[in-house]
Amino acid sequence: MKESGQRALFYLASLEGLLYIDYNYPFFYVGIDEMGREKEQVEYKRLFSPIEINGMAVKNRIVEAPIQLAYCKDGHVNERIKQFYIERAKGGVGLIIAGGCRIDDYGYSLDMMSLRADDDIPGWRAFTDAVHGAAPDVKLAVQLYHAGRYAKQKNTGKEAWAPSAVFSNYTRETPRAMTVAEIHEVEEKWAEAAVRAKKAGFDAVEILGSAGYLICQFLSPTTNLREDEYGGSWENRCRFPLAVIRRVREAVGPDFPVTIRITGNAFIPGATDCSDAVRFAKAAEEAGVDAINVTGGWHESIVPQITGDLPRSGFSYLAAAVKAAVHIPVMASNRNNDPDVCEEVLALGRADMICLGRPLLADPEWPSKAAEGRQDEIRRCLGCNQGCLARSFFGRPVECLINARAGREYLYQTPKAPGTRKKILVVGAGPAGCEFALEADKRGHEVTIWEQSGRIGGQLHLACAPISKGEFRTLIDYYEAMLKKRAIRVELSHTAVAEEIRSGGFDEVVIAAGAVPRALPIKSTGKIPVVLSGQVLSREVMPGKNVVVIGGGAVGCEVAQYLADRGSLSAELLKFLMKERAESIETITALLNTSSRSVSIVEMAQKIGNGFDPGCAGPVLRDLKRLGVKKYTSSKVRELTDTEAVLETEGESGPAELRIPCDTVVVCVGSICNRGLYEALAGSMEHVHIIGDAEKIGKVMDAIRQAVDLAEAM
Repeated sequence: MKESGQRALFYLASLEGLLYIDYNYPFFYVGIDEMGREKEQVEYKRLFSPIEINGMAVKNRIVEAPIQLAYCKDGHVNERIKQFYIERAKGGVGLIIAGGCRIDDYGYSLDMMSLRADDDIPGWRAFTDAVHGAAPDVKLAVQLYHAGRYAKQKNTGKEAWAPSAVFSNYTRETPRAMTVAEIHEVEEKWAEAAVRAKKAGFDAVEILGSAGYLICQFLSPTTNLREDEYGGSWENRCRFPLAVIRRVREAVGPDFPVTIRITGNAFIPGATDCSDAVRFAKAAEEAGVDAINVTGGWHESIVPQITGDLPRSGFSYLAAAVKAAVHIPVMASNRNNDPDVCEEVLALGRADMICLGRPLLADPEWPSKAAEGRQDEIRRCLGCNQGCLARSFFGRPVECLINARAGREYLYQTPKAPGTRKKILVVGAGPAGCEFALEADKRGHEVTIWEQSGRIGGQLHLACAPISKGEFRTLIDYYEAMLKKRAIRVELSHTAVAEEIRSGGFDEVVIAAGAVPRALPIKSTGKIPVVLSGQVLSREVMPGKNVVVIGGGAVGCEVAQYLADRGSLSAELLKFLMKERAESIETITALLNTSSRSVSIVEMAQKIGNGFDPGCAGPVLRDLKRLGVKKYTSSKVRELTDTEAVLETEGESGPAELRIPCDTVVVCVGSICNRGLYEALAGSMEHVHIIGDAEKIGKVMDAIRQAVDLAEAM
């Protein structure tokens, strides 16, 4: 540790440039952009300007997009969903669109909101009163939802209704084609639910016409095979969607705001595209909607919609196409996690409002922090989908990797009063250590962090290297900003030893020392280097042309993807070649879909890809196929020669030997808990705790949850 007044400087290299830390308790951090220039605080004049939707005054252009939260048992209000939305309302958003909300007994999912009957009104009236009471200047809408063929029979107990009996790759079920009478019934159910929403105190309603749900199914020729007046021509396929709009408008009256969320491009061959979205948007405006919310594709689309594979605000071009065709406000959706980018979308005239779904799950105060010039304090959504989408696949309540309170706000309404101010040592400045330090400091304790390396962040520095994981870098930025703001003492390059800790006078010690990678002994001549995944992702080691990755779990697949992609066409060069028309489209496509690096994955199990969260493996596995990554399952590396990896693999007639060219081996076979310091202290000190990977190998989400819960208990 440096003496008071003495200066220690640390420079951290990253993909985003140089980060400069002047560490002299408390340390000082200056944000640097990708070109090495100091960032200026942006004033978001457009983002925080008011707007009207059919007479409804919205204080800013930020809209909380609906997410299926799975918080409502049998569709009823409870403290969990109420406190969730109260926190977002207090965070400064202009308009909240809650939902989805079921309208009947056929097109819904488990544990979603319900306005299917009049007896639902009182509960939701109490909900809207509570949200409006907490933030009177925030407007509150509800999304009225019908899933059509995306409804699962195991949830509803009934066959799903759809325009036609077309098998759903999403539910793995085939729905029943609706009769004309049933079509009219659903139109009425939508209108009746809109009236109930109005009576329940909502300020507006949104009709769900996106993501591949019922309205999309009628519009698309891939799912609408009808031969009556509701199928065939474009006009016929629009008949039901437009009838829903007209009935809702008629039911709520001319002065009640009605919006619709539409798919800007289904990203499914033969389905609707952007030109169809524009045509439908114009018809929807004429039918009576007051604003249009534009999203990306369907649940069945293989094009990523909300993961980190999609660039920030990547689908705003779809909103721009709709905005150019209509005269009502247009909202842009998907991956709007950065206020700078959101302001630019508005500045470019691509949309009138910006939808934030998961970014407000990650940080309810995103709007107020942006408005107050505290952008560096925003917990930006990582696009990881581990706590939201992955959980929704199993009907589990939505949570968030970086916000342990998301969906658990109701548990913290009566915070435990902090006891005596404690002197706490945290060993390790990875996500578990940093999160605990911030939470414990918030509770009034004196916290010191000892970090063995020269930077905070731990494994996050490696996590942000693979494709689609770049947003993980922003979590490090957040911790740096908040540790500075809270003036928490961080001692870098400080190796903790048991004797120093025992004599340090600490009331509590938290070991968050992370894990160490598991090595793998391989018989070798020594000519081929055997390295760890972290050495590759940190660019400490530059693998050659023929790389063997041992381990086909999530880490191994991402490392293989990263290495193969590094041998492919870069985004910058792709733009240059396209802009200059320097090569033919065929040549560019070939360059984009091949790699000059030959990568092979060797996995002992029968398949690769184990360990991914649901919904997250697809883009990685498709990239491995696109870039020609070879996969050897039921195999292991028996030895290394000077130029080859010798594999023992299971063939059709039993074990077989296979030799493949190799100049680098990357080992991705897991990690080992770094428990040594904890075990050295546990028998001789009271109040020693262990969290994160130091205790049990897990995910960042597990580490952050542990850290918050432990801090709350102190």
